[in-house]
Amino acid sequence: MKKSTLMAIIFVVVAILGVFMYKEAIPFLKSKLQKQTSDAKDLKGDINIALDSWVGYYPIQSSKMKQRLRSEGFKLEVIDDMADYASRMKGLADRKYDFAVATIDSDILNSVPVDFPGIIIMVIDESKGADAMVAHSNVVSSLDSFKGDAFTGKIGYTAFSPSHHLLKMVISDFDLTALKKLSPQQKMETKDSVEAFKLFKDKRVQVAILWEPDVTKAMKLPGVVKIIGSESVNRGIVDVLLVSRDYAVKYPERVDLVLKTYFRVLKFYMDNPEDLRDDISGDLKVSKDEAESMIAGVAWVNLTENAQQWFGIAGEGQTAEQGLVDSIDSTVSILLSNDDFSQNPLPDKDPYRIINSSFISAIYTEGLKTGFAGLEGGTQSATGAKQFKPLTDMQWARLKSVGSIKVEPIRFQSGLSDLTVSEKEKLDDAVTRLKRYPTFRILIAGHTSTSGDPEANTALSQQRAEAVARYLMITYSIDENRIKTVGYGGQKPLPRNPGESDRSLGYRLPRVEISVLSESY
Repeated sequence: MKKSTLMAIIFVVVAILGVFMYKEAIPFLKSKLQKQTSDAKDLKGDINIALDSWVGYYPIQSSKMKQRLRSEGFKLEVIDDMADYASRMKGLADRKYDFAVATIDSDILNSVPVDFPGIIIMVIDESKGADAMVAHSNVVSSLDSFKGDAFTGKIGYTAFSPSHHLLKMVISDFDLTALKKLSPQQKMETKDSVEAFKLFKDKRVQVAILWEPDVTKAMKLPGVVKIIGSESVNRGIVDVLLVSRDYAVKYPERVDLVLKTYFRVLKFYMDNPEDLRDDISGDLKVSKDEAESMIAGVAWVNLTENAQQWFGIAGEGQTAEQGLVDSIDSTVSILLSNDDFSQNPLPDKDPYRIINSSFISAIYTEGLKTGFAGLEGGTQSATGAKQFKPLTDMQWARLKSVGSIKVEPIRFQSGLSDLTVSEKEKLDDAVTRLKRYPTFRILIAGHTSTSGDPEANTALSQQRAEAVARYLMITYSIDENRIKTVGYGGQKPLPRNPGESDRSLGYRLPRVEISVLSESY
């Protein structure tokens, strides 16, 4: 090799090394020197989490959370992806993110393409009023206004948002197939709730699916009603914390630290609600009144509730619920009903494949022994049963009809009010829907054919309604004060279908209908 060629090669190598030193090595050494000569020298590592500005996520991204983790030697980096759930799940799959938050439905919808890279390790909160369907009352007064082809207006909503899942729930549970068949001209998809509210306020849509603070703004408009809100839905819109499967295996002690730190921060805020309001107001740049409204729509879930009510973990003498599994199964059912999937999308169709209860179990069990559980303080119950006071007939008459629950027609033998096994099974299926709306009263209405003695028909329809009520109260322990029965006899016949014969119509008339009623809007 010629000397000139060798010198040229050496020059190129030196140049490359020089560029590397300038771009990589020197900044690295400077950074290392800065850490060694400052309080950052004790930093053990970085932890990142992908989320968005939903107020329920505030405690986990708060300055108090960051400060507490920093005192343990870890820097918390919060990545706001503006609710881009698809990129959030891909970030977990690509090991770009350590943790991520999501609603259960958005987790399932966006994890399928990337093989569920995250596992659920904690329930963060439930939406309890922060999401709602609102309407101009001269067009829509209840969910039954959407039955058949009655609705010809327009609806505004943000596709694939948690609020959109509220819409999917009512479509599924109240048999509102007409809403699935709306024309493209009737469905006004928006980028966010602010845009949907503007369309609603300008009356370019008659119905809107919104989240706070736009729900509160909408309810201040004249002639506007709330058709249904997430405060009336049990375990419907549930936010969870996910961790990358790889990260959970590699750094279990960090996962444990994040959860313990979070529960301590949550306890502080639940014990000091004014601090929560003020911090949200300052950090999210909203007024204190708006912050109060946003907070009112969230039910945060503490450690004990995570263990006992969601992950099925209980100490000696305690009872536990598998709320998380139930919510996942319920969500899958709703997504299937709305044609998001053609079959169960979970790995091996098993909800336990996307859950890891070991972290909550370890912390809770340790807490029972050492007193850590006492750190969480008081907070709103995510699933506490509502106690129903008895109402007078006049008070029942003032309740607002939300809609009739989807239930297969309950049939009786001619002249009888006894429930057969097959009819009880239909009621069992309806109860799975009723469980999602634990704050609503229940109206059970009996109907007969239009032929025969009117007084006898009214009495028979009342007996049939009472038979259904007894079954629900005895089998499912539904509060008797929550249920009212009424027998209409043949006073409210069903409309005749096009071309329907008298015999076919007569077969459909004897029936029992179950509706849910709201005490306030």
